[in-house]
Amino acid sequence: MTLRLTPALALKVAAAAALAIVVGVLMWKHHPKVGSLADAFAQVQWEWVAAAIGWNLVSVIARSMSWRIVIEQATPPPHPARRHVFAAFSVGLFANAVLPGRIGELARVAVLRRRFGDRKGTSATLVGTVFAHRLFDLPPTIALIIYVFLAAEIPTWADLSLEVFVAVGLLLLLLAFLMARRHKETDVVGVGPVRRLVRMARFGLAVMHEPFAAALAMTCQVVGWVCQLLAVYTAMRAFHIHSPLAAAALVLMLMNVATVFPLWPGNVGLVQIAIAAPLVQYGVSRTDGIAFGIGLQAIEASVGIGLGLLFLAREGFSYASLKAMPRIDEPSGSGSP
Repeated sequence: MTLRLTPALALKVAAAAALAIVVGVLMWKHHPKVGSLADAFAQVQWEWVAAAIGWNLVSVIARSMSWRIVIEQATPPPHPARRHVFAAFSVGLFANAVLPGRIGELARVAVLRRRFGDRKGTSATLVGTVFAHRLFDLPPTIALIIYVFLAAEIPTWADLSLEVFVAVGLLLLLLAFLMARRHKETDVVGVGPVRRLVRMARFGLAVMHEPFAAALAMTCQVVGWVCQLLAVYTAMRAFHIHSPLAAAALVLMLMNVATVFPLWPGNVGLVQIAIAAPLVQYGVSRTDGIAFGIGLQAIEASVGIGLGLLFLAREGFSYASLKAMPRIDEPSGSGSP
């Protein structure tokens, strides 16, 4: 099979290569000694690691519950069971951890769509619920940024990125309220790509019309974020970093900024730099900061990959099938792997 180098593909390759060079230079500039890294890992307190894994697990449960509430408002009954939504959410986490891009969002849909049988338009609606569920990340994210601005020591290079993040987040929330529509028949066959995305998003945002359901979904999402913050804080203790909770909030915020555009699996390297750089202002050496960054990403990945592998097998999917997600405009009944 011959790969055709289109202008769009060439631009993506060039952008990825440029960013990889930048990350490589930064890693070379901030690289720690291998012996120092080994010493940092040798002194890890594993009871704190176990606590961090536990907080991450609770976070996954809470966020999957939030997604199920969104699904209930966007689709007519009967609705999938909690365990099925949790399984689909876990497979999505696994796909996002091991594959570039946001394949995990489509993996969620591919796993869960089979629970709806042959109902027309289910795939498009589920994609819309993924978009709506992601929007529920914005309020706790904005609250976290405000807390970071008030309590943390923010590097000057991070000020602008956080301000832009807040502005974009508020704009997206406003658009969400304006776009939301109640559920009707969702048909995206033959619709252009832009209109298809808008239509899927609007039906997924049906939860916005139900204040109690929206508040409940938001609460679950906030609980998920709080658990993630506690996971970062306890992981810092595991690596003997005794900085305040505000420092953990700053790490969580910049870690999420570093993974907004996943150009390679986990953005490994870029994440470690984003974690280590702000901790320098709290007296943490670059070596200890990078060791903590490696450990923190491993802790998060252990939950996502562990649960994902478990449910990937149970749902009858394979790793190869994650690379070939079905088209959204296919009939729901054709989504079986």
